[in-house]
Amino acid sequence: MKLKLLTLLFVLSGICSTKAQKMSKLKKAALQEAAALESQVTKLSQELWNYSETALKEAKSAQLLINVLKKEGFQLEENVAGMPTAFVATFGSGKPVLGILAEFDALPGVGNEPVPYKKKRSDGVLSGQGCGHNLFGSASVNAAIALKRTMTKRGIKGTIKLFGTPAEETVVGKVYMAKDGVFNGLDAVIEWHPATTNGVNFGKSLAMNNFEVEFFGQSAHGAADPWNGRSALDGVEMMNYGVNLMREHIYPTTRIHYVIPNGGGAPNVVPDYAKVWYFVRDTSRANVDKYYQRIQQIAKGASIATNTTYKVRLITGVHSYNRNEPMMRAMEKNIILVGAPNFTEKEQAWGKKLQKAAGKKTLGFKTDIKKIPANWRTVLPSGGSTDVAEVSFITPTAGFGVVTAPFGVPWHSWATSSSHGTSAGYRGALVATKVLTLTGIDLLTDRKLLEAAKADFKKSTGGKAYVSPLPEDQKVILPTQK
Repeated sequence: MKLKLLTLLFVLSGICSTKAQKMSKLKKAALQEAAALESQVTKLSQELWNYSETALKEAKSAQLLINVLKKEGFQLEENVAGMPTAFVATFGSGKPVLGILAEFDALPGVGNEPVPYKKKRSDGVLSGQGCGHNLFGSASVNAAIALKRTMTKRGIKGTIKLFGTPAEETVVGKVYMAKDGVFNGLDAVIEWHPATTNGVNFGKSLAMNNFEVEFFGQSAHGAADPWNGRSALDGVEMMNYGVNLMREHIYPTTRIHYVIPNGGGAPNVVPDYAKVWYFVRDTSRANVDKYYQRIQQIAKGASIATNTTYKVRLITGVHSYNRNEPMMRAMEKNIILVGAPNFTEKEQAWGKKLQKAAGKKTLGFKTDIKKIPANWRTVLPSGGSTDVAEVSFITPTAGFGVVTAPFGVPWHSWATSSSHGTSAGYRGALVATKVLTLTGIDLLTDRKLLEAAKADFKKSTGGKAYVSPLPEDQKVILPTQK
C-alpha cells in the first residue's frame, strides 16, 4: 500500500511539472506510457540496489532486466561479446534503429543503508550503487518499454535496441561490445546518468588506457644471500620512478595514476613477482597512445636495469566522448518539457542531513536545469572516463544527467549509495525515463533531426570508421579467470 501511494505521488508530481501544452499529441501519448511504468521504475531501481553486484558479476541484475524485457515481448540475445551479463533486447524492424544504453553494475566497498549517515548495510552487502547504475538500468529499460508501447499503438516504424552493458565501472563492457560490432547498424543512441545536477552532458570525458605491468625476478633470502635474488619489486619501483620523472614533460591535459596490487610477501624474501596497475588519461586518444608507448619503454628500461623480465597487459581503453550537438539540443528541450525532479520537503530535509554527515554545505537536492553553454566545446573535462565514448564513435550519441543525490556529496561513495536507494533517487529515475522516451520519439519520427545528427557525427569523426583501442585478438577477462 505504501509503495502504491508513493507511486501515485510520483505520477501526479510528474504530470504537474510537465509543460504538456508544448507537446505534440504523440509526445503526450508517449509521456503517458512512461508515466504508467513509474511503479515498475521504482521496483526495478530498488531490486537492483538490493543486488548491488560489481563488474561482470551482475548475474541477478542482468536476469532481472532480461525477464522484464522478455515479458514485454522484446527479442533477447544474451552472453554478448563473451560477457555472460551483457545482452541486447530488440523490438520492431527496419529504420530508424535507435539504441538505448542500460548499466547496472555497482562499486565495491561503498555499500550503505539508505539513511543520511554512514551505516553498513544490515544485509551484509559491502558493495553499493555509488554511481546510481541501479537507476540507470531501470530508467533505460522502462523507456524502451514505453517507446515500444507507443510505437505499437501509434503505428510508428523502426527498431528499438536496449543494450544491457555490464562493467562500466571498470570501463570494460561497452569497449568489448564495440570491438565485437554489437553497436553497428544503429542510427543513434541515447543514454543518461544519475547526477547532482540536471541537464545535458556537454563536457569532455577523458580517453584512457587501463593496463597492468608484471615483473618477474628470482627469490632469495633478503639477508643470507640477497646476491642470488633479482627483485621484481625493484622493477616496479624503477618503472614508477621513471614515469614520475616523465610527469614534468607531459601535457597539462594528461593524467597518470597507479597502484601496486602486489609488491611481495615479506621483507626478508626478495620478491620474484610484483605488479603495478596504471591508468593513463588525456582529452586526446592520440596522446593516450603516445604516453602509453613511452611508459612501455620505461618498463623495458626498468627490467633491463633490475635484471628482471616483464609483461604488459592492456585491460581496456576508451576514447573521449564524441558529443553530438543536434541530439544534445533536442534532448535539452525534452528535459525542459519534463522538468527537474520535484523533491518533497521530507526528501530535501533528508538530503541536507546527508550533506551535513558528508561535511558539505546543506543545500539539499538541486532542482534547476543547467543549460548548454555557448562555449560548451571549450569546457574543461571533468576528469573521468566512460565506455559510452566507444559508442559515440560508432553512431551519433547523446546523454544527460538527472539529480539523484544531494549537491556536493562525494560521488562513488557511501553517501551516493545511500541516496540511490531512496525515493529521492527513484524520483530522478522517473524523470530520466520520461526524457529518454520523448527523445526516442524525436529520433524515430523527426527525419531532419536524425539527418542533422548524422551530419554532425560525420563531421566530428572525419568520416573515419571506428577503431577499437584494444588488440584485435584480445578477449574480455572474466572475474573467475586468473
